[in-house]
Amino acid sequence: MTYTELLLAIQEYTENFEATFVSSIPTFVRQAESRIYRSVLIPEFRTNYSGTMTAGDRYLARPADFLSAFSLAVISAAGAYTYLLDKDMNFMREAYPDPAVTGLPKYYSQFVGDSAATPTGYFLVGPTPDANYDIELQYYFDPPSIVTAGTSWLGENAAPALLYGALIEAYTFMKGDADMMAIYKGRYDEALAQLGIIDVRSKRDSYRDGDLRVE
Repeated sequence: MTYTELLLAIQEYTENFEATFVSSIPTFVRQAESRIYRSVLIPEFRTNYSGTMTAGDRYLARPADFLSAFSLAVISAAGAYTYLLDKDMNFMREAYPDPAVTGLPKYYSQFVGDSAATPTGYFLVGPTPDANYDIELQYYFDPPSIVTAGTSWLGENAAPALLYGALIEAYTFMKGDADMMAIYKGRYDEALAQLGIIDVRSKRDSYRDGDLRVE
């Protein structure tokens, strides 16, 4: 399903072609995309980022398209990977209250963005790096919206989830009746559950774990 097809489908399902409603459809679609990406971790939206951790600086900027972390590793000069353990901010502040204490980082926590320069936020590592280290971050990212790209992975592989997610947003905007909203919500939940199977399957090896049975 392309964005053009999705745009028309939303208007036809709701039988609403009013100008204000149509101009709001891009917002409905983006809201639906955001809801899906934050409900299901889709393997196709995982990527790697290679960078450098600077000596004396315990903050590491997150990528602009960052959604959630999968792993963060420090790489030695010999190429050995040391994976940092994810901890909450309270642990980091209590375990490493003094940023002057340095060493090979062992832990990291996510630190909310607090500046216009890095609105996506930072990772806080502990202890503070005692040298420059190469790092590899594996993370889930927000892909370009179908609104701007015209096509997307969701449109091609999970069109029902995208359509019914957008219809929920559209019908909320219209203050539609509860019965129809319940139908859209039920269809969306079914589509999202099917999409979630992709995430489950990506963590399994059918040869070793056996085939996944879906009731």
